[in-house]
Amino acid sequence: MNGTGALGRYGEELAARLLTEAGMTVLARNWRCGRAGEIDIVAQDGDAVVVCEVKTRRPGPFGHPMAAVTPAKADRLRHLAECWLHRHGQPPPGGVRIDLIGVVLPRRGAPLVEHARGVA
Repeated sequence: MNGTGALGRYGEELAARLLTEAGMTVLARNWRCGRAGEIDIVAQDGDAVVVCEVKTRRPGPFGHPMAAVTPAKADRLRHLAECWLHRHGQPPPGGVRIDLIGVVLPRRGAPLVEHARGVA
């Protein structure tokens, strides 16, 4: 695995831990829907299903990870959420929510992990 892949996997691990500590249940990680793409984390939050995009960055020219979700990426996440529901049954009573977790890994110190709910 290259450095970027390792960085992303580490960020996803931190994100999954954050969701679990918040009382959610992780249902799937790196779930693929053919050529449509991949959902980083699918979780259950009470009676809602959460499709979670994780963006991990080191400080630098690429900016904050939360800025990485463009309108096109949001559309793709909505499509992937529909694909998940199609394969796993009807929408849950609490519906489907799309969240974003941004992870910043400074050169020194603890990672900064932010969770934004209902971004798309």
